[in-house]
Amino acid sequence: MAESMKAIKSRIKSVESTRQITKAMELVATGKLRHAREKIEHSRPFFNVLRQTLVDIRHSNKDFSSPFTREPAENVRTCRIVIAGDRGLAGGYNSNLFKSAGAVEGDIILPIGRKAVELYRRRGFEILSEEYAVAEDVSLGGCAAMGEELAKGFLRGDFGRLTISYTSFVNVLTQTPASMEILPINSEGEKSEKSGLIIYEPSAEAVFNSIVPQYISGIIYGALCESIASEVSARRAAMEAANKNADEMISSLSLRYNRARQASITQEITEIVAGSNV
Repeated sequence: MAESMKAIKSRIKSVESTRQITKAMELVATGKLRHAREKIEHSRPFFNVLRQTLVDIRHSNKDFSSPFTREPAENVRTCRIVIAGDRGLAGGYNSNLFKSAGAVEGDIILPIGRKAVELYRRRGFEILSEEYAVAEDVSLGGCAAMGEELAKGFLRGDFGRLTISYTSFVNVLTQTPASMEILPINSEGEKSEKSGLIIYEPSAEAVFNSIVPQYISGIIYGALCESIASEVSARRAAMEAANKNADEMISSLSLRYNRARQASITQEITEIVAGSNV
């Protein structure tokens, strides 16, 4: 009985130590989440302005033509930007994203985040660059560099489509894997907010083409902010659940320990009483 009590007490101590770690991780994630949500709010206006500018240019010129808007031929290669996490312990955050990314043989992958680099390297995909293996370290300047290189690669014909897969931050409790096509740019169904004739120098096509790299970088940066906020939120939820489970386990083990202790005391009393009657 004494050995059983010792084992239970050791388990309680072990669970309490684990709970201290998960509680600390939950507090860190809570602090990071506030900052990540602020970055989302700041990034959205930049993307919206760029997108609307491209729509305005395209719809205000009847004879408009750009290589970034032409539908590619069939069976062209696709370049996929996949934004995953740098670490685990975030529930199904990474696995859900990879399931929805839809990468197939022949695709070119630009992974952002350590987990994305590890997965696509292991599966033998052609990786465009491993420079952005730590998602949290990717700056706006890094996104701008990606936008420039991807636009050049599209014009060279290295790939005919460009997509991005990330996790959309809905709220603290909901994060949804999402994918969108970046190139070619399709603005059908979108209306221009400008009225009247607008003259672009040196030409509408030149202005449009010069904005596209910034447009790509804006999408990447916005998706990156959403993904980081989603990862932090998912990790916070996972650590919160782990803390709850630890509390329940400690409560259950404490009950078992008290019962074992009570049984031990009862046995000792019984033995004393029995001995006094001899």
